[in-house]
Amino acid sequence: MALDFKASVMWESVPLLLGGVHLTIIITLGGLAIGFLLGTATGLAKTARGKLPRVLADIYVEAIRGTPLIVQVMFLYFGVPLATGMRIPPVTAGIIAIAVNSGAYIAEIVRGAVESIDVGQTEAGRSIGLTRMQTLLYVVWPQAFRRMIPPLGNQFIISLKDTSLLVVIGVGELTRQGQEIIAVNFRAFEVWLTVAVMYLVMTLSIARALRVYERKLNARSGR
Repeated sequence: MALDFKASVMWESVPLLLGGVHLTIIITLGGLAIGFLLGTATGLAKTARGKLPRVLADIYVEAIRGTPLIVQVMFLYFGVPLATGMRIPPVTAGIIAIAVNSGAYIAEIVRGAVESIDVGQTEAGRSIGLTRMQTLLYVVWPQAFRRMIPPLGNQFIISLKDTSLLVVIGVGELTRQGQEIIAVNFRAFEVWLTVAVMYLVMTLSIARALRVYERKLNARSGR
């Protein structure tokens, strides 16, 4: 049976899908902003001298990386209210889920970047009288952050695509908007093709922007 392709359906879907794109970006940015803070704290805890911070950080990272995001989303949205009596709005639950999930992966990015800096840099900082925290902030972190950019960019793209899993709790992001349009016009091929193109445009734009930012940082440092 030949496909009755209608390009007009794609164009007609765009305005409604853009609403989903807007919410997808908000959830991704909100989740990653919190996830970066959480991941940085956890990643630095994994490099700490004390055993307790390292153990707690390991438990968090392994627990999150060892379970699917969709299970974390459903636990947060359906499970937590049963235990606490507090219902979390779907968008808020989505942002928290993306933050907690991305934080575990960012923690490993931070740990790897910090540990990749030559120990001589730390020793040089301490030898000129800087405290351990000052050495981390002014000597180690700037160099480590530059090395984090490519993997952070990958995590950005992964988290953006992961927002599609929030469809299970009814968040009106891009995938959910696509489902709702198809429920009305039954044009699955055209609508899902449009949704796929929109995701592709977003991920390619992010990758391009990060490459430009990385080149600027390298230019400033004379690389």
